[in-house]
Amino acid sequence: MRFAELAAATNYSFLHGASHPSEMVATALALGHEGIGIADRNTVAGVVRAHVALREAMTDPAGGKEVSGDFKLIVGARLGFADGTPDIIVYPTTRTGWGRLTRLLTTGNLRATKGNCTLYFDDLIAVLVDMALIVMGDDKTVLDRLNLLNSGQTWLGAAMHRNGRDKRRLAALKALSAETGVPLIALNAPLYAIADDRPLQDVMTCIREKTTIQDAGRALAANAERHLKPASEMARLFVDVPEAIAATQDLLACVNFTLNDLRYEYPHEPVPPGWTPMGWLIRMTMRAARDRYKRARLPEKLRALLREEFTLIRQQNYAYYFLTVHDLVCFAREQNPPILCQGRGSAANSVVCFLLGITSVDPVEHNLLFSRFVSADRNEPPDIDVDF
Repeated sequence: MRFAELAAATNYSFLHGASHPSEMVATALALGHEGIGIADRNTVAGVVRAHVALREAMTDPAGGKEVSGDFKLIVGARLGFADGTPDIIVYPTTRTGWGRLTRLLTTGNLRATKGNCTLYFDDLIAVLVDMALIVMGDDKTVLDRLNLLNSGQTWLGAAMHRNGRDKRRLAALKALSAETGVPLIALNAPLYAIADDRPLQDVMTCIREKTTIQDAGRALAANAERHLKPASEMARLFVDVPEAIAATQDLLACVNFTLNDLRYEYPHEPVPPGWTPMGWLIRMTMRAARDRYKRARLPEKLRALLREEFTLIRQQNYAYYFLTVHDLVCFAREQNPPILCQGRGSAANSVVCFLLGITSVDPVEHNLLFSRFVSADRNEPPDIDVDF
């Protein structure tokens, strides 16, 4: 039986979850799950720990290299709303979706005091692109709207926590699924990795409710069912709706985003329409070279240095950075009165920096080495120091 728990909360769901993200990942691996979804309440703070834990688990201790594996970690957040909307778990399916989710969480955090997040259903609707959703309630209006706007990527979450009403609750959700067309998905919504962690979760509950174990009463869970369970046990619990177990694989398959997709990306410096950053950098540099040397044909040594620098700047995708520094220097000199500024350090080895007016030492005249400033072998971004 193929199964993945897609509603796991960790101790980053503050005073709700009891286990570390790494413990959730390790237990899911040990149980033979196909994957796990980490979705803490109104935060993505714990997902990096889960990502690192999986990477370490998939690393060969002898060779130090990652080994292939079918286990899939998906990351998102369980959104709580201030307008009565049931909780909705959101998993970005692409990097674009991840950006939209994190901006949504920022919006909610800015509205509230520290530690809280104020969101409304319309906030989610406004950014509903490239997101897989699990609705954790039986609100037909919400389901109908999401099914219309996010068809094929919305599921209705169902859990069996052995509280005495499970069968009736599951039957009602099955009927609602048929009525709305939103498929059921089987969850256990664990708050801790293994059953033995239940006492720790009770302590978390007492801290949250400002009470003691002796006085907590019904504030505590009735049993220790909120842990990761084997696929066979989940299949037994959902024997009446096996399609809900299969749905976990459907959701896993539609998520293509992983934290490996997050790489540093330099902010795009504006360039005139029709120009690439590299093309515009070359255009400005060559225009400055002709203004400085006032010749129909530039000196061969200068042209050779420019070819070398342009090749490396294009290869390393550094054009945006040179354009940014040039804009800063131009802005300073256009003030009234002008702000004195001058580049220093190894940037003086660059003829591009010199021609753009960033530095004041002519690398051609002084036979300076560009590789001291930027080198493909070092594979590190350039560092242009400018004193203002």
